[in-house]
Amino acid sequence: QVQLVESGGGLVQAGGSLRLSCAASGRTCSNYAMGWFRQAPGKEREFVSAINWTGGNTYYADSVKGRFTISRGNVKNTVNLQMNSLKPEDTAVYYCAAGLDSRSVRTNSGRLYWGKGTLVTVSS
Repeated sequence: QVQLVESGGGLVQAGGSLRLSCAASGRTCSNYAMGWFRQAPGKEREFVSAINWTGGNTYYADSVKGRFTISRGNVKNTVNLQMNSLKPEDTAVYYCAAGLDSRSVRTNSGRLYWGKGTLVTVSS
């Protein structure tokens, strides 16, 4: 079993920045791909970004490309999401996910582990 805990959400004005972090613990999680999804009120959960276990490959949704940056922490079982130039439409609960490969995370398929989420609110 893998446990994921997110942190770093909060309230920010449009144009501002936030940094989300996710720490994984449990069985052999250091070689898992990890990523972020978000779910706005009344909408389905959507993919935001993913990174493979080495940190060498990153993936982004078109809506966040150029504004968000995903990275592995100094410890392999952590992942960060630096969010810049935030927009009100970025408001959502952000969930950390982990899986055996980045394709599974990107496509939300296969066996994924999920955190409980952290709320990001961007005011206009």
